Amino acid sequence: MEYEVIGAQGAIDFGPKTEVAEVLQNIRTILTTMKYSVPLDREFGLSATMLDEPIPKAQAALSAEIVSAIQKFEPRAKVTFVGFVESDHYDGILIPKVKVRIRDTT
Repeated sequence: MEYEVIGAQGAIDFGPKTEVAEVLQNIRTILTTMKYSVPLDREFGLSATMLDEPIPKAQAALSAEIVSAIQKFEPRAKVTFVGFVESDHYDGILIPKVKVRIRDTT
């Protein structure tokens, strides 16, 4: 089964009821955390090196960064698609939309 995660802030569930809910929340956390902002793990999250780049170049760089970060920090998920929520390019805001499959861990 494939799940979609939008990179936008949301409520944190400190006791997810299922492993799938936990994995999806972890992915959302990866998508909304900038590298170097987590004191005990400075490598956690996404790099901001694509900031101020043209939108197409930023999308390509961010897509690669997302796949790499999810592989590293949430190995139970396999990324099948990375896209972006439609927005006005004049705003310069990229909100990632990621589709994943959850690997069987049993």
